[in-house]
Amino acid sequence: MTNTSMALGLLSRDGTEPLTDQIVRGVAARIDERLLRAGSRMPSIRAFAASQGVSPFTVVAAYDKLVARGYLESRRGAGFFIRARADAAAASTSTDTPVEPAQQGLDVVWLVRNMFRQLPHQQMPGTGVLPAEWLDGAAVAGALRRVARRQQDILLNYGVPQGFLPLRQQLQHKLAEIEIAATPEQIVTTAGVTQALDMVAREFTRPGDTILVDDPAWFLMFASFAALGARVIGVPRLADGPDLARLAELAALHKPKLYVINSVLHNPTSASLSAAKAFQVLRIAEQHGIVVVEDDIYCDLHPGVAVQPATRLAALDQLRNVIYLSGFSKTMAANLRVGFIATSPELARRLADRKMLQTLTTSDIGERVVHRILCEGSYRKHAERMRARLDGIRARTVRQMERVGLKVDVAPPAGLFVWTDAGRDTNVLAERAMSAGLLLAPGSLFSPSQLPSSFMRLNVAAMQDPAIWRFLQRELER
Repeated sequence: MTNTSMALGLLSRDGTEPLTDQIVRGVAARIDERLLRAGSRMPSIRAFAASQGVSPFTVVAAYDKLVARGYLESRRGAGFFIRARADAAAASTSTDTPVEPAQQGLDVVWLVRNMFRQLPHQQMPGTGVLPAEWLDGAAVAGALRRVARRQQDILLNYGVPQGFLPLRQQLQHKLAEIEIAATPEQIVTTAGVTQALDMVAREFTRPGDTILVDDPAWFLMFASFAALGARVIGVPRLADGPDLARLAELAALHKPKLYVINSVLHNPTSASLSAAKAFQVLRIAEQHGIVVVEDDIYCDLHPGVAVQPATRLAALDQLRNVIYLSGFSKTMAANLRVGFIATSPELARRLADRKMLQTLTTSDIGERVVHRILCEGSYRKHAERMRARLDGIRARTVRQMERVGLKVDVAPPAGLFVWTDAGRDTNVLAERAMSAGLLLAPGSLFSPSQLPSSFMRLNVAAMQDPAIWRFLQRELER
């Protein structure tokens, strides 16, 4: 095999891009453009360094990066060779394709998969998160740097199964602000609320057991619980909480082990539980031996009881029969994957053991970063800015929804979502949106029954692109 000639052109000594990265970028581009043939041998480190006027150490670092990225392979005693690569266009389709066709119909997996396709946020009015520019990336980056700089060996070791103790101590103070008394021994950290729900479900249910959920509710848990062999049954959700008569009827009939509920800023309606209904939910749960799981992931998007009523079941029950879940993926950084469970001391120990057997520990680095952000005090102001920004666009966005033909029965006073009635099957509407490069969240996915629905969830923070409004107006006038 012949030695490949290498003409990268002049490397810049004045720019901010390191020489190593310039070499990597130049070689990778030539391989992608098929200017360098697969199987050909690269120049030796010494020859390449001489031709480019750089040190051999720079070339070694560049070659190592190209090996790591799949462009080169190292053959001991023979040098570095260009590796055969799959067609770049084919390899990129998983992220460049706007949305995936629903060839087998729309389902929860379809929605979640398309939410992870790296589309611009402006094209995903059905998403469940805030735009990245609304979050405090500088605070996260700064906290990560300080954590790494302070004690580098933490980057290399396991964390603690129950979670980073200083974070659990900080969470004790955070919970006290919403009148939930919990010691650090009652708190277990998790990889987001998703893992928390899975851990609790595995602890309390066996195949064939029933879990009650709100209807509508967060769709991902339906598939997760069903995968454990549980029967997932919906309780109709009204503007002020569940339909109590139906809850009592289902509790008596199915003897469920768990009832999962959003008390505050319910997903997808952004409605909150009234105090009167909260007491009745606890009474029914106690009467039928149901453990209540309160998912409060949108906790920090609520302005607080001083501004709007907000009743949390865990505050009324004080973690005797209510398991409280929350986290920071929606308001701090989804990539940190830091959530937590607050419960009785005994159950916390069991859940920590279960977590240890499943995953050993969660990311100690992420937990330290969250702890740093919380204890530095900037997070409170960040949450206030997010709420103010949502308040500034919510009413205007709801009025625009109504102008294009959507019906909003109850305009939420807080939160991220609006549950709106399109007056037609939103599965069809979502499929039309796919062809236009937009991701909608049809109402069928928010019900355990998965039946067609005229409702859909819209994210007010992702409704600012005029193309969304043009699409909705055009389709709703058909």
